[in-house]
Amino acid sequence: MPGWISPWELLILLLVVLLVFGPKRLPEMGRSLGKGMREFKSSISGKDDDDRQALPAPTTTSTPSQDEPVSSRDRDSVV
Repeated sequence: MPGWISPWELLILLLVVLLVFGPKRLPEMGRSLGKGMREFKSSISGKDDDDRQALPAPTTTSTPSQDEPVSSRDRDSVV
């Protein structure tokens, strides 16, 4: 039957993945794969999960723009 994977082939594939990525990296990869699949499913279905918490807005620090002159005292200070 073409396209069917036997249990032995699946076991060999899992062993190769374990050897390539290592046991510490596999749980992280599983979480990211599951998160990606959930996001894909929600984007396809068009449903938004209202019970999810919104991510906090990223904080930005103000830096002087190139138009603003910077004194030599500000440049030489160590923070």
